[in-house]
Amino acid sequence: MASDGEIINFQTGNPGPRRDNTININHYATKKSVAESMLDVALFMANVTQLKAVLEQGVSFQYYATLISLISISLFFQVVIGIFLIILARLNLNDVSKQQRLNMLNNAATALIFITVILNIFITAFGVQKTGLYPTRNTRRPY
Repeated sequence: MASDGEIINFQTGNPGPRRDNTININHYATKKSVAESMLDVALFMANVTQLKAVLEQGVSFQYYATLISLISISLFFQVVIGIFLIILARLNLNDVSKQQRLNMLNNAATALIFITVILNIFITAFGVQKTGLYPTRNTRRPY
C-alpha cells in the first residue's frame, strides 16, 4: 500500500518528455466525491421542485400520498449521501488506518445512490405534472 502522501505511478513504458502520468489517488478520490456531490445537489433540487408540484396539485391528486412519501424518502437519502460524500472527501485515502472506514462509507453511499435512482424512477413513473393526455372533466367544448 502507498504511504501517506505517496503518489502511485500506473504508467508502463516510456512516459515521454511532455508530461508525468502519475496519479495522486487521494486527489482523484476527492475530485470524484465533489463531482458526485454536485450531481446529488442537482437531483435534490429536482426532487424539491417535484415536491412543490405535488403540493400545489393538492390532496385531490391521485398519487398524492405516494409521491409525497417517495420524494421525502429520496430527499432524506440524498442528505445522508451528501454527508457521506463530505466525510469521504475530507479523509485521507492514503492513511491505511482509515481505508476500511472509507471503503464502508463509499459502499454505503453507492448503495444509497442506487436506491435513490430507483426511487426517482418511481417518482417519474407516477408523474407530478399534468400531461395533457386526458381531458379534464370540467372543460366546456367551444361548439
